[in-house]
Amino acid sequence: MDASDGNDSVSSSKKSGKTSLLDSGEDFEVLDEEDIDDDLPPLEDAGGADGNKAEKKKEEEKSEASEQTDEWLDVLGNDQLKKKVVEAGKGRDSRPQKGQNVEINLKTQLMDGTLVDEQHNLSFTLGDGDVIQALDLTVQLMEMGEKALIHTDAKYAYGARGSLEPEVPPNAQLSLEVELLKAADAPDVELMPPSERIALAVRKRERGNVHYQRGDYAFAVNSYSIALQIAESSSKVDISPEEEEELLDVKVKCLNNMAASQLKLDHYDAALKSCVSALEHQPDNIKALFRMGKVLALQGEYTEAIQTLRKALKLEPSNKTIHAELSKLVKKHSEQRGAEQAMYKKMLGNPSSSSSTHKSRAKSSWSLSWKWLFGATAVAIGGVALSVVIAARN
Repeated sequence: MDASDGNDSVSSSKKSGKTSLLDSGEDFEVLDEEDIDDDLPPLEDAGGADGNKAEKKKEEEKSEASEQTDEWLDVLGNDQLKKKVVEAGKGRDSRPQKGQNVEINLKTQLMDGTLVDEQHNLSFTLGDGDVIQALDLTVQLMEMGEKALIHTDAKYAYGARGSLEPEVPPNAQLSLEVELLKAADAPDVELMPPSERIALAVRKRERGNVHYQRGDYAFAVNSYSIALQIAESSSKVDISPEEEEELLDVKVKCLNNMAASQLKLDHYDAALKSCVSALEHQPDNIKALFRMGKVLALQGEYTEAIQTLRKALKLEPSNKTIHAELSKLVKKHSEQRGAEQAMYKKMLGNPSSSSSTHKSRAKSSWSLSWKWLFGATAVAIGGVALSVVIAARN
């Protein structure tokens, strides 16, 4: 999921010191008590100047609202996410904040007017990635009671893959009609009944699964992290051993899925940390062992990777995926060892061949010396024999 560009642009605007549309607000001057004039204005001015100011302010607000309804707001400055006020709300102070639970009415259409989906009283946590990014970014700019029209590129909606539910074709631009109904602070997780906390953590994890299946791995990691925080948070209410076990199961699943997403993002150290955390809770968790083996192999730790995968295979001998990964890794490891041995021989000048050469040279020189000695002895014996024969004849 490459839909993280929207969040990147917002964070970059903060770093650069420029105020983003999502972070814009009004500053109000606070007056000291000594600067406030306690004297009432003359009676004839009581309904005059101030009344005119009030009327003028109302007219300005009306004109500003009418201007808003006539103009499109380029939310990210790239012309790919635009918002237009159809019906003004209750003012800027009523805008929801990130982290609050909001409730909206939503009508989703293709740009040609084809109805995709219509939902009433849709609830989600603003900024948690519970909905498409177009909604997460634009609802922050809406006022309570406001009705707005939003045009979004596929990048901030359902992307290149589209969606089966709701049914959205690939690379589809969407037109969204949104009405902001409510906004309230999210409940304190520590005070939530355990059953509600478990259900909330499961919903966040399942949303992460949706992101993962769509290839939006960064958003998947974000959803799994939120689910993990909910599952790990302490409880100020009584919780049964069975409920603790359920939360632990959710936690391990989140860690496993997070490791899978981090692997897709090539974040090997983070993925290894997630696997280690999962195995701390469940040492025989096959998925955690398998992913840990893959991470170690990608980091070049072949010996440890093979040991980890063998442990996983011992727990589930019929698992074909582990079999295939282990055999591939063993073959790769042996090839690497062969290449390393060849390199070492080359660096050392192939000592085995040089030693054999020295041996052959020594052998040849030894045989040569023996031949010379034998020849010299034969000549000497021949000379002695000759001298004896000559002496005998004389």
